[in-house]
Amino acid sequence: MGGLEYLLTVMVTLFVIMDPPGIVPIYLALTGTMDKRERNRAALQATLLSLGVISLFALLGQQIISYLHIDLAALQGAGGLLLLLVALQLLTGKADDPNESATSNIALVPLGTPLLAGPGAIVAVILFVQQAPSHADYLWIALAIIVIHFLIYLVMRFSGLLVKILRRGGIEVLTRIAGVLLAAIAVQLIADAVMSYAAHFESSAGATGW
Repeated sequence: MGGLEYLLTVMVTLFVIMDPPGIVPIYLALTGTMDKRERNRAALQATLLSLGVISLFALLGQQIISYLHIDLAALQGAGGLLLLLVALQLLTGKADDPNESATSNIALVPLGTPLLAGPGAIVAVILFVQQAPSHADYLWIALAIIVIHFLIYLVMRFSGLLVKILRRGGIEVLTRIAGVLLAAIAVQLIADAVMSYAAHFESSAGATGW
């Protein structure tokens, strides 16, 4: 596989997993009560945090997981539970409470992680680094990570134009829809983690002859 082909493979994979267009309704739901400057700052902070987390796991991901004795399934389950909590806030309207939002930075959690730098993207990057045909391909992986995050920032940065169209009522409806979508993502992550553990135990039982 050539360098450019490997770059394209990494970019397409991360694009599908991180899903920049799919983050728009959730981003607007979480930042709908902010002014334009605050939304733009949230987009930049979320992108930079995601870039930092993905880069960290690209460099030291396998070592971190091995040192902490963490299964990838556990990472998926934890991400799913965190997203489920955020989804419940969106569905119940607690995310619209200014007193709630003042105590946390939504650009960092859940936007930066685990929505953008989530279990899927982290696992994909770790695998790409492990399977890189040569050391030169590490540069292509790094470039793909940077390009994808630049696209993510642009999508969030200019999605604020929809706020002018949707107005307050539209944002509230979008918030509930985003809550349902986020809950579905969370449940899928938890289900994948459970299925992964079930398959592991099944294979272990088969190997021991139980």
